Amino acid sequence: MDFFTAIKISSSGLNAQRYRLNIISSNLANAQTTRTPQGGPYRRKDVVFEAVPVVSPFHNALSDAVQTSLEGVKVQQVINDATPFKLVYDPGHPDADKDGYVKMPNVNTVEEMVNLINATRSYEANIAAIDAAKNMVLKALEIANR
Repeated sequence: MDFFTAIKISSSGLNAQRYRLNIISSNLANAQTTRTPQGGPYRRKDVVFEAVPVVSPFHNALSDAVQTSLEGVKVQQVINDATPFKLVYDPGHPDADKDGYVKMPNVNTVEEMVNLINATRSYEANIAAIDAAKNMVLKALEIANR
């Protein structure tokens, strides 16, 4: 794999994980939001990724030789989580129903924190892959200059 293809693949991962981090942050920020412009409580969002081919001159030669493809990643869509809202008994809440129950967002903060750690580690792994590619190119240049 050439240097630019490696950078292109890892940068697609960086962009996808950055987008995922933004969605997770939105979920955490709205974990107690009971009233949205659409009506009702905030509904948790999740990111769906899609593999996309990375095209480069090296990729064309590789796919001709071994019938494999190089793929990056992109955000295909953001979906709403369909899990039901939590009902919490709080008769003094302005959004309580006639029985005193409030529909709370379907955001589980523990799950979101695990997703946050996972996305952060994936982001860091892509940075490490870019650094490794950069170091290989630098070592190749050192060898070439001897």
